[in-house]
Amino acid sequence: MSKKERNSLVLLLLLGAIVFGLAIVFAWESVSVKTSTNDYCMSCHYHEMADANWKKSHHFINESGTVTDCAACHLPLKEDGVIAYTMAKARMGAKDIFAKMTKDKDEIDWESKRQLDHAVKIVYNRSCEKCHQNLFPEGITDDGITAHLYYEENAKKLNLQCISCHLDAGHYMSGYQHKKLQGKVETAPGIIYETPATVNAFESFTETVPGTGAAIKMVAIPGGSFKIGSPEKEPFRSGDEGPQKEVKISPFFIAETEITWDQYWSFYNETMSEGRTPPEVIYANNSREDVDAVSGPTPPFGSPAQGWGMGERPAITMTHYAAETFCQWLSLKTGRHYRLPTEAEWEYAARGGTDSPYFFEGNPKDFSKKPFIRKFSPADTAVIGRYIVYEGVSSSKTQEPSRVKANPFGLKNMLGNVMEYCADFYAEDAYSKIADGTTDPKGPSTGEEYVVRGGSYSDDASKVRCAARDHTCHDEWLRTDPQNPKSIWWYSDIKGIGFRVVCEVPDNIRNN
Repeated sequence: MSKKERNSLVLLLLLGAIVFGLAIVFAWESVSVKTSTNDYCMSCHYHEMADANWKKSHHFINESGTVTDCAACHLPLKEDGVIAYTMAKARMGAKDIFAKMTKDKDEIDWESKRQLDHAVKIVYNRSCEKCHQNLFPEGITDDGITAHLYYEENAKKLNLQCISCHLDAGHYMSGYQHKKLQGKVETAPGIIYETPATVNAFESFTETVPGTGAAIKMVAIPGGSFKIGSPEKEPFRSGDEGPQKEVKISPFFIAETEITWDQYWSFYNETMSEGRTPPEVIYANNSREDVDAVSGPTPPFGSPAQGWGMGERPAITMTHYAAETFCQWLSLKTGRHYRLPTEAEWEYAARGGTDSPYFFEGNPKDFSKKPFIRKFSPADTAVIGRYIVYEGVSSSKTQEPSRVKANPFGLKNMLGNVMEYCADFYAEDAYSKIADGTTDPKGPSTGEEYVVRGGSYSDDASKVRCAARDHTCHDEWLRTDPQNPKSIWWYSDIKGIGFRVVCEVPDNIRNN
């Protein structure tokens, strides 16, 4: 073959490659367009409510008449990189097709797909910013301006995303809001109590809060001894769960369930403060023994109930300080001493007289998703699901107390549902400072974070054991709060946190 012929062949091959490449590009572009329509997306993403809730959202119904399509939110921008766009599209499409072929849609936890933890994985922030270049449109409130300025200044540093505050923008969520709560909150209608409960003996009673419809069932917990912490060989044990110490606990009353929204809103409605009272003034007032009133929470931003429902569900997202203030309000209303449980009281109550990882029989390894074998064999939820709302059976949100059976003391949701505040400051080595035989031990006198116990609806079975410990993460839980100073009442970045109350045994009963 001559040089001229070889050059001609190379040219033909090059032109063929270019034509073939262009054909591939045009074919891919055609396929990309056709597979990015809403109808095509819904053909694989076959949860009917996704389509129905999109058509109720701001992205479908708005003053401009602009409809935001699925691909506009759930795919990255092409201008940020064709390869990244193509890979994201292929990955999402393959995942949806595989799910349609292999999964029963009635068995998929659709509720978890509506939560922020999942949303941040399938919504691209640059796509949001492309459509919403003006973050300060006409009619925006002062609170909105404050929030958007905070976003502009801290988005990269704190890894903030638009979806963090606007979870309901693309898909309607009943009860969810990202604006400031206005006025009082409606609670379940019913009787308004005039007097607190009469307590003349050490037995369970129902506290009635005067001037409200709040009634709290208090369970009498007999005193006794137990080993706080976990043995060294307990599965998933952490170092801060030991060393085990034998301690004595005096009798006390504790709420049957976590404080509910109906109960917490009664406190909020009666004590809510408009504006932002300086924290130092509030702390000073609430620490006085002669104070005859408490300053209650300022209105929260967004919906602390997450659109999950209120009523008997546990109240969530309040700070430790707010929980303590609720206890002081309850004490003033009833004339009895209410407070948060110590860590020792909490674990004693959670165990209900047992010494196993849970208050029922079972090995944490059988219930947990952590062991490698779980990749091939699902965890056994038949037993644990009767007693605990956790990752394996939670539907990704809190549940009402009727969802579970009580422990041997008659208490519900001591494990799972929401983490619960204790009165003690957290210290990793707290148990090493306790002497065997101590009566009613308390944690350190000072600290930066407080103990939380019990685990939540989103935790693995390994974290809802009786001895499992955790603590508040105050700054992290206020990461996206745009206020300055930040709220002392409501957390912006934690959902599975709540509390239950303890009532000390009155002297007239203790001495009998």
